[in-house]
Amino acid sequence: MHAFTLLFLVALLSHAAVQLWLARRQIRFVKTHAGTVPGGFAAVIQPADHAKAAAYTVAKQRLGMVETVYEVLIALGLTVGGGIALVGAWSAQATPSPLLSGTLHVLGVFAAMAVLGLPFSIYRTFVQEQRFGFNRTRPAVFVADLVKGWTLGLVLGAVAAAGVLWIMATAGEWWWVVGWLAWISFSLLVTWAWPRLIAPLFNKFSPLADAELRRRIDALLARCDFHAKSVFVMDGSRRSSHGNAYFTGFGREKRIVFFDTLLTSLTPVQIESVLAHELAHFKLRHIPQRLVVGALMSLAGFALLGWLAGEHWFYAALGVPVRSDAAALLLFMLLVPAFTWVASPLLAAWSRRHEYQADAFAARQMNEVGSLIGALRKLNEKNLSNLTPHPYYSGFYYSHPTLLEREGALKQAVAAG
Repeated sequence: MHAFTLLFLVALLSHAAVQLWLARRQIRFVKTHAGTVPGGFAAVIQPADHAKAAAYTVAKQRLGMVETVYEVLIALGLTVGGGIALVGAWSAQATPSPLLSGTLHVLGVFAAMAVLGLPFSIYRTFVQEQRFGFNRTRPAVFVADLVKGWTLGLVLGAVAAAGVLWIMATAGEWWWVVGWLAWISFSLLVTWAWPRLIAPLFNKFSPLADAELRRRIDALLARCDFHAKSVFVMDGSRRSSHGNAYFTGFGREKRIVFFDTLLTSLTPVQIESVLAHELAHFKLRHIPQRLVVGALMSLAGFALLGWLAGEHWFYAALGVPVRSDAAALLLFMLLVPAFTWVASPLLAAWSRRHEYQADAFAARQMNEVGSLIGALRKLNEKNLSNLTPHPYYSGFYYSHPTLLEREGALKQAVAAG
């Protein structure tokens, strides 16, 4: 066995072992605390709702554990099991063009992974989400979304794969720098196209019709010296009862989008406080920070790929006997998660720090914390978010602090003046 094969197996299985260990601890901890509403919440959260949220968390964890094992088997089958090599041999026979065969190679593996992941998507939507009252997706809508999503993935994936493969073949030794610049440009283009061309394929977006709420939003934007081109309501209730709000676009083309389920769950002042929180990520420059870090991480990834793509042992150790640029891309995409997962707690902690700062910003803009706390409690209840996660699990995965942590930080900020 090649040394790198062993290293890959150890990394892959270690990641899976940590995921399963954390999931088991989470399940036991949540079940232990399912019968008792945490102090301070007994007056606003019913024991039955708390127990239901715990059951929802446990169900998601159990499905996630099965999915973790399943994904490990797929990764092994595609790498040391020869799956990538098999698809590569098929694509080489399909066309004499190296660029076309390489693009087919990449798309073929992605298509196989999408099909293999479909059973979990079906189960999650029509069994798990249905069981807990969230699913509103009709089978026809699910199939339509699947067809549109796969078609879109095929088009964008073909463009991205063909572009990177062409650069690898023609740009010389420093191709990875050119490839990184092309990837950043492609990502910015997709970000621009998302609200205009892509999102409307899946959802209906209508201008916000509530005049009083729009007045509140305009006043908040003016106080924050923030420009948004428009405010839309998305028909999220067509698929799920989960609620959310987000910004999309960049520059002066930013748009505010509310799920219709959010608007029916919160009062106008609570919606304003949620929007103030989201605005904070722009005003406090969290978004640029994350974009810069993401760009630097992708640059490091392209640099590493540039080195590995020229090493024959890289292919041989991972089940590919014939070197190719397409195989290098595919192997690298499967390789990276097996080694970079150790950074997850650091990135999660960084994200939680931003969330605390955004909460504090929202409280200052609203001149009180009650509306934001009320909104967080309602969203927590409506989405069946768990109040009692295991500290190890939340520390490793959670991008947002728990509700208890967020309320504690807001009340502490008020006490401190």
